[in-house]
Amino acid sequence: MLPDGTIPASVSEQAMICFANIGAILQEGRMGVADICHISAWLTDRADLSAYMAERDRFLSGSGVVPASTLLLVAGFSRPEFKLEIEVLAAAA
Repeated sequence: MLPDGTIPASVSEQAMICFANIGAILQEGRMGVADICHISAWLTDRADLSAYMAERDRFLSGSGVVPASTLLLVAGFSRPEFKLEIEVLAAAA
């Protein structure tokens, strides 16, 4: 969600927020996108697959890595306005 607590309706916007947060967390750990070794994502709607993948590819572009990834379709999350969840595993060299 955004800092003001709002949750955008589109998967693209939700993915951008998730990846921005992931980038900030990596930076705090003195790592970057190139340190990602696995991405797991859960989506509530198959129709949102291409929007999610476009944001994932944008986030990874230029990093020189193609991490392993898992994508699952789920019935929903704890709040109905959430359309996806993203988990990243990273390791510093």
